[in-house]
Amino acid sequence: MLKSMTGFGKHSLSVANKKINLEIRTLNSKQFDINIRVPMNYKDKELDIRTLVSKYLIRGKIDVFINIEQDASNQAPTLNRELAGHYYSELKSLSENINQRDFENYLPIIAKLPEVFKVEDEAIDPKEWEQVYEGLEHTLQQVDNYRVVEGQQLEVDFKERIQEILALLKKVDPFEEARTDRIKDRIKTNLTNFLQDVNHDKNRLEQEMIYYIEKLDITEEKVRLLKHCEYFLNTLDSADSSGKKLGFICQEIGREINTLGSKANDADLQQVVVLMKDELEKIKEQLFNIL
Repeated sequence: MLKSMTGFGKHSLSVANKKINLEIRTLNSKQFDINIRVPMNYKDKELDIRTLVSKYLIRGKIDVFINIEQDASNQAPTLNRELAGHYYSELKSLSENINQRDFENYLPIIAKLPEVFKVEDEAIDPKEWEQVYEGLEHTLQQVDNYRVVEGQQLEVDFKERIQEILALLKKVDPFEEARTDRIKDRIKTNLTNFLQDVNHDKNRLEQEMIYYIEKLDITEEKVRLLKHCEYFLNTLDSADSSGKKLGFICQEIGREINTLGSKANDADLQQVVVLMKDELEKIKEQLFNIL
């Protein structure tokens, strides 16, 4: 079963006088790349969050957000009197040094300085963390389900494109017959001209014949391409299907298509090869998003 690396999950829960919003987004990545954004009082839980996420999501670029909405009464900032007094002393000393003693209204300035007013971070209640942990598990299940659904859609697309490559492979035979006749006529003409040359070299004649025979026969490439496409489809239906394994099979498919193209020496056959390459490239692009 295929899974996409693109996923999304969202969950909200109420704890005491708080509303906690959980959100997880994932995109494709070669490694497990996680970014956790949580309130300051949740910073010591980042390792637990990372461990939990890694159990559900093996790979991908993962963003985890935890946002807490509290009642306004519980978010009232408090004045840091000691820090405000320090700012006042420093500003007063500065004004005296620059001969600005007539300016004494420092409060509007002090009120805007960092950390003068702050909201105290409360320690996480164990019951609150237990609920958040369960909420994260629920959100991760949503992400996993999202990945499964998108993986199923991509699987359908892969099968359609492989079937299109197989359909194009069947079109090779009629073009190959006409191509074979043309190459045979060319060999006969070249052979006739060659034999008329009194100084002809028998070794060169054998080399020319072997070269054309190799260029003529594409049977092995067609058989291998058929087998690789069948293997790709069988792998899609297997339990251990993965983006990396499918990528390796695509490399083999591409190798046979390229060899067909290099041996074709025929405009009609080259067009079929180009269409095969186009379908294969679309598969490769989507495979980057498969787990």
